Amino acid sequence: MPFRYLSGARGAMLTEAMARRITLDFLKTESASGLILAAAALGAIALANSPWAHVYFGFIHDAFTVQLGAFSETLPIGDWVKDGLMAVFFFVVGLEIKYEIIKGELANPRRLALPILAALGGILGPTLVYLTINMGKGGAPQGWPVPAATDIAFAIAALAVAGPRLSPNLRVFLLTLAIVDDLAAVGLIGLLFTDHFRPIELAGALLALTGMGLLGRWRRAPYLFYLVGFVIVWGFTLKSGISTSLAGVMAAATIPLEARKPGRPGMLEDVMEGLHPYVAFIILPLFAFTAAGFTFRGLGLTDLFGPIALGVAAGLFFGKQIGVFGATALVIALKLARRPTGAKWIELYGLSLLCGLGFTMSLFIGQLAFPLSDAAAQAQVRIGVVAGSVLSTLTGMAVLAWAQSRRAQTMDD
Repeated sequence: MPFRYLSGARGAMLTEAMARRITLDFLKTESASGLILAAAALGAIALANSPWAHVYFGFIHDAFTVQLGAFSETLPIGDWVKDGLMAVFFFVVGLEIKYEIIKGELANPRRLALPILAALGGILGPTLVYLTINMGKGGAPQGWPVPAATDIAFAIAALAVAGPRLSPNLRVFLLTLAIVDDLAAVGLIGLLFTDHFRPIELAGALLALTGMGLLGRWRRAPYLFYLVGFVIVWGFTLKSGISTSLAGVMAAATIPLEARKPGRPGMLEDVMEGLHPYVAFIILPLFAFTAAGFTFRGLGLTDLFGPIALGVAAGLFFGKQIGVFGATALVIALKLARRPTGAKWIELYGLSLLCGLGFTMSLFIGQLAFPLSDAAAQAQVRIGVVAGSVLSTLTGMAVLAWAQSRRAQTMDD
């Protein structure tokens, strides 16, 4: 029997159980993919500094043409991953956001307040730190959004390794905060990184989106129709000059929650669960492999300790923990929200450190904030992202592991 036909306490319990199952499946997939992401990033850096560096960089910059009817575009492989495959990633992020807002953790205003305000603090803190370093002569203030993002996969994986026995509410809090953080990052991408805007192509994308929305009224519409609609929206968005990440999120908003047939999972849940493993285990690692590689050859102190590298690294490590933990403490002190059930302050601080793990999202924004032709700026972005993310990961995992050991000692006593 579909959940929408159940009433009373039984229906509420089953709906909550389904939401919890989906969240747990998401966490397991993110935890496993985080390890693959790390291997892809390390492999990229190793190849970029090996005798086969020319093969690696040749692969990234090798251009090819995609033509579908009247649509034709020629881009390097790195750009196809960023502007093509990553649109699918943002589509899945959009599905997760819609589900959480309607049925998940974000549906409860009391639970929603704390991670939203903590995420806002996690954007403000890194921004102020980055701008403090880059507002002077020789700085690059346009890169301030780079340290503002959080990589869900890496953060969840680090939490799973460091604190597997900590309160499940900490995982939900981190997941919700990261989703809100990514939603804000998508908004920043759309507002700040739109070049050569073409209104006719944008109108085509909006028309295709309208068609996808109307398609939702046909409960048994084949998935193929939604796929075609998404490709059309993506194609028009790419040609319009707007970041294709917005195409993914906007297309996700048109996917209905209702099941196509009685007794089946909702369509949004079905699509989200079907795509998520491909995004986690193929698309994100491929992006990490194409985006993380940089060579140490020719890098001097001006690159390693340049304003962009220092701003990004300090923003991720210092700005994130100050912003997230400071906002969390302030909101709880003002009694605008409650501390997550079973969570201790030291554990919340450990989570705040893990939020400085910007990796995939920060690299993505870095490729938009600075031209790919500016090799020096891109190298500094990668150095800053890697350094800030590694520091945040190691420190956060150490704090959480220590907190878990203390919790275990308390239970034994």
